[in-house]
Amino acid sequence: MLRYKDIIEEYENPLNISEREAVEYLRRVFEHHFDNTPYWKKMKGEIELNGIFEGSLNEVFEKIFNAGLAVDEDYLRNNWLDFIPENYSGRIRFYQSSGTTRERAIGHWSYEYLKLLVKYLRVSFDEIYGLDKKYNEDHRMRAIVHGPYGWYQEEISELVWSYGGLLYFIGVETDGIKQELEEKRLEEVLKGRLAPLARYTKKIFERDRINTIRTGPQMLALVPEPENIETVILSGLGITVNSLEEIQKTFKNSTIIPLYGYYAFGDIIGMLKNNEVVYYPNYPFTIIFPLVQEEGRYKIARYGERGRMGLIIARPELLIVKIEDESMSRVPPMHPFGWDGFGNAKRGKRVV
Repeated sequence: MLRYKDIIEEYENPLNISEREAVEYLRRVFEHHFDNTPYWKKMKGEIELNGIFEGSLNEVFEKIFNAGLAVDEDYLRNNWLDFIPENYSGRIRFYQSSGTTRERAIGHWSYEYLKLLVKYLRVSFDEIYGLDKKYNEDHRMRAIVHGPYGWYQEEISELVWSYGGLLYFIGVETDGIKQELEEKRLEEVLKGRLAPLARYTKKIFERDRINTIRTGPQMLALVPEPENIETVILSGLGITVNSLEEIQKTFKNSTIIPLYGYYAFGDIIGMLKNNEVVYYPNYPFTIIFPLVQEEGRYKIARYGERGRMGLIIARPELLIVKIEDESMSRVPPMHPFGWDGFGNAKRGKRVV
């Protein structure tokens, strides 16, 4: 059985994952789940993995989807227990998706994955945005975070603590909140379901010298003195080039960091580059390419071309292959990442 102790030794630098290492890791994870996980055990004997895992990462990725291995969304939402390996002994916790845009789903993480995810985020934050040079013992990160309970809270807590920071976490019930924010004025929502968030945020800013915030773009309106904020961390499909540029005008002294979050893999790092908001997954645990269909078969989109998100989540405790109802463009490797990313994700744009 594949275990995290076998992986951690190989995962010294999360920004230095070769294509060969990614393919070999994927193969090990697929073999592990085909042997041990109820859903995937049904595929054993029907799918020839040796043929799939020949060639480049791009070729392997396409063959996985053309072999019909994508999981049906409704089946995954209703049968999440089928995706847990039998006799798995790691520390697992079940999380729900945020429910901001659609019905909540349930997924599981190993605590060991959480630690590796935070390592990827911390190294990326330091390499891209230099946060290790900004925060230290003499200048502590003092952060306020709005968001759902669950993986989001645990991930951001570990990340802030890795900088020796102090964290105020204000939990939010996010079920259906995107639609409510679209249908009502922000002032109405802040007096309704988000009244506690607004009240506690105001109290914290009155008493403490907050220099870091993680929230949704709309909630930045609660910051009384934007000039005192050094780092703004944002996530959500509403993040665009224009919205980031407008936020930067208000938060003139801030480093703005976009993240892309998903309940089954957490956050992945983003950058504003070449007039695009681009994201780079945490290889080899999360592999993402935009897919298009040509002559009835899936192909990875060309650079700059848009396609639907093809997603592989590959971990000892979880294997998911999905095509998401989300369109995005393919972007080439960009320092410090040696693999492809994706840009300008938009939900609900069916292109294949």
